[in-house]
Amino acid sequence: MPIIAPPVEKLPKPTLLIGDRRIDDSSGGAVDHVYGATGKTTGNVTLAGAREIDIAVQAARSALPAWRATTPDQRRELLFRAAQVFRENSEELVAISQIDNSMPVFAAAGGPANAADAFSYYGGWADKLVGDVIPTWPTPSLDYATLNPYGVVGIIIPWNGPIYAVGMTVAPALAAGNCVLLKPPELAPYAAIRIGELFLEAGFPPGVLNVVTAGPEGGQAMVAHPGIDKIHFTGSGTTAKRILDTAKDVLKPVGLELGGKSANIIFADADLNNAAMQAIMGMQGSGQGCINGTRVLVERPVYEEVLALVQGVLGTLEVGDPLVASTFFGPVINAAAAERIVRVIDTAKSEGARVVAGGERLGGELSDGYFIAPTVFADVDNSSPLARDEIFGPVVAVIPFDTEEEAVRIANDSPFGLAAYVQTSNLKRAHAVAQQLDVGLIWINGFLGIPTSVPFGGVKQSGWGRLGGFDGIREFTQPKNVFVNLM
Repeated sequence: MPIIAPPVEKLPKPTLLIGDRRIDDSSGGAVDHVYGATGKTTGNVTLAGAREIDIAVQAARSALPAWRATTPDQRRELLFRAAQVFRENSEELVAISQIDNSMPVFAAAGGPANAADAFSYYGGWADKLVGDVIPTWPTPSLDYATLNPYGVVGIIIPWNGPIYAVGMTVAPALAAGNCVLLKPPELAPYAAIRIGELFLEAGFPPGVLNVVTAGPEGGQAMVAHPGIDKIHFTGSGTTAKRILDTAKDVLKPVGLELGGKSANIIFADADLNNAAMQAIMGMQGSGQGCINGTRVLVERPVYEEVLALVQGVLGTLEVGDPLVASTFFGPVINAAAAERIVRVIDTAKSEGARVVAGGERLGGELSDGYFIAPTVFADVDNSSPLARDEIFGPVVAVIPFDTEEEAVRIANDSPFGLAAYVQTSNLKRAHAVAQQLDVGLIWINGFLGIPTSVPFGGVKQSGWGRLGGFDGIREFTQPKNVFVNLM
């Protein structure tokens, strides 16, 4: 079946949105956005340069005094209105986000609902940011601490889940009283631009949320700008290091949600059919997810059985057009990603890794897009690049283990520490293993999503700071302490 052409006529104009102004003549130039399923251009995207970042900062700083002065109930109601915007425009936003990054329907469909939940949740926090009254000595005094916004924050979101990322970052930042420069990537700009338009229509004051699509030049200008008080970045460790190099010169605080190489530990007493499906979920979104369980650790007595089950389930899942409801695996984001992933696969095969499934780029009716067959390698050495590097493609590495202790050791032997999965019917073992894993999030016997109420973030090279829950709003506030002399 030929790939369906995306409805590009429904896309927002890919310009900058600063205050209530559109800017399409930018010092940062422009770049073509390419739809991953066809390899064809959907539009010419305006990129912010240093000049436009400065204009956006001025807009945000001009809006900041009034936004900080809004009463908690006013801010609460605006965030509730934003949540309703996501619900009312869900179908449109899903369609736009699919053109953004070519995610299949099932993977894209939850984005607006998750964002709506985040804005509802953090709207509820807007009138509950209470401080503390603190005992002091030896002089009698009243001491209290309050939580205050940073001011203007720059939020850099990833291309693989832009709507979800807006919910997890922009919602708490606005609830805390910050104004925001939101930088979507040039690879997936459209959903964020449309969200900016919808927020203005919903009544958010101009300048509170500014959408400035940019490449490396604009991103660096954002990090370096003295008018931005904090940066939050979601993306790769390589880019994070460049951000930190720039931020250190101005001593700017940075929050980081980075990559992962998550272990999915399958014990012999697990529900193996469910465990096999969880192994395949390591390639959900064509493997383009930071929390994906791309290292599958299987206890040796059921090792070959699990491999056979994985093969069987893969045979029932469709690879193809992301706009078709039955598709499970779509393309990867662009040509460069496809070429890089194929090199990883070819190198692993040349070094003798056992291919259980996939292992090639797909042709035929899919040849114009960036489709790679879901690939499973068995008998992988945990010291190999297959097991240590974040491939960000539809590739999982399966590793055998003999004991619980060995499973924990292998899982922790990674530069990353974002997430992990444990499959077992032994509840005592599940809790014991979870406490030993050096990661920020653990799912036991299935992937249950990431509710807005839970802290989300990693350790080691998976970043620092937390999104979600009260930790998420603390990420965008700083305490202020006040002494009152009572003598």
